[in-house]
Amino acid sequence: MSDEFIPNHPTIAVIGLGYVGLPLALEFASQFQVIGFDTNSARVDAMKQGLDPSHQMDSAAFLNKTIEFTSQTEDLRQATFFVIAVPTPVDEYKVPDLTSLLKASETVGRVLKKGDVVVFESTVYPGCTEDDCLPILERVSGLSLGIDFKIGYSPERINPGDKVHTLATILKIVSGSDNAALEQIAEIYGKIITAGIYKASSIKVAEAAKVIENTQRDLNISLMNELAIIFDRLGIDTQEVIEAAGTKWNFLKFYPGLVGGHCIGVDPYYLLHKSRQLGYDPQVIHSGRRINDGMPAFIASKLVQMLIQKGKSPQHARVLMMGITFKENISDIRNSKVADLVRELMQFAVHVHLVDACASPNEVAREYNLTLLDEPSGNYDAVVVAVAHDEYKSLTISYFKSITQPDAILMDLKGLYKNQSDQQLTYWRL
Repeated sequence: MSDEFIPNHPTIAVIGLGYVGLPLALEFASQFQVIGFDTNSARVDAMKQGLDPSHQMDSAAFLNKTIEFTSQTEDLRQATFFVIAVPTPVDEYKVPDLTSLLKASETVGRVLKKGDVVVFESTVYPGCTEDDCLPILERVSGLSLGIDFKIGYSPERINPGDKVHTLATILKIVSGSDNAALEQIAEIYGKIITAGIYKASSIKVAEAAKVIENTQRDLNISLMNELAIIFDRLGIDTQEVIEAAGTKWNFLKFYPGLVGGHCIGVDPYYLLHKSRQLGYDPQVIHSGRRINDGMPAFIASKLVQMLIQKGKSPQHARVLMMGITFKENISDIRNSKVADLVRELMQFAVHVHLVDACASPNEVAREYNLTLLDEPSGNYDAVVVAVAHDEYKSLTISYFKSITQPDAILMDLKGLYKNQSDQQLTYWRL
């Protein structure tokens, strides 16, 4: 295989058109001919109409782009540069689920040709690209790495809902199976990334860099969550403590909260899985995950205790849960810890009403078997504001009084409102 750049104007195929793949495909389509591939034909049909099924990009993002959307594997044969950006979740036992990634590798393997390049963007544990995905590419295609094709890894850094840190403005890490692959991949991504390219020394280094980015955030938040549990027992406000400590120049302000979604709440399990395969059981990472996964149970127990202290029976209590998406101002409900909180409350026989300003009722019903109401009905014994949607930030204490019974509880999990308890409403926050 020649070490010269593959074609001057390659056709790029992006496999997986979700929160990561679609923005990437559209960005590439401003510079190259692009094939956007997804196995979900309904999603493909929507994108052909200029609609983003994830509701992150408006129709203007589809204009003047040289892109063909398809769910047909044969259409991928035109491509010479493949980017795999499919989800890599964990299963119910917190074990990495590589099903989509391995199937995508098989799909690309069926159309792989001499001279092609395959880049993986899905979050994985160090070694996955070369140990798990590469053998599939070689077996299905009948080709050999280095002789017939090259591979690389470039971790995604998409932050759903963030209009400032967008794809092109985030420094891009790239890596390759050899120096030629590294340079080729860097040149392709360099056409669309204005923030610059960082060339990692190996694929494993790039994989590890990605997985520790979110592991670090997970651990920082878990510390704040553990402190919130301690300070709650002490009867002091965690947010006030953080503000006071934050007056020191080198104190980093992280805040307690529910840690869900498809990144921070998932990525550490990939590193845990690989570490245990190597015979090492990480203590700090596992402890952080245990604390964060346990927060829904802590919050539910706290609310039930507060209801009982007020003489309210949990079995007869009506609670309004505001927000189920994993973060503010997006429709993504994957790995929502709010859903876990609702279930925890239901274990106490609490009657929970659920609303959300962004989520799809159909998706919530399909994913969690929960009903999303159009609007609150009122007469609640407690309201839990779980997600900081913009629509919730402007709400006043007077509003919460209007939808609750006397002596109700307002649980503010995101610290959106000032602590102003009175005789009609008891305020509590993490």
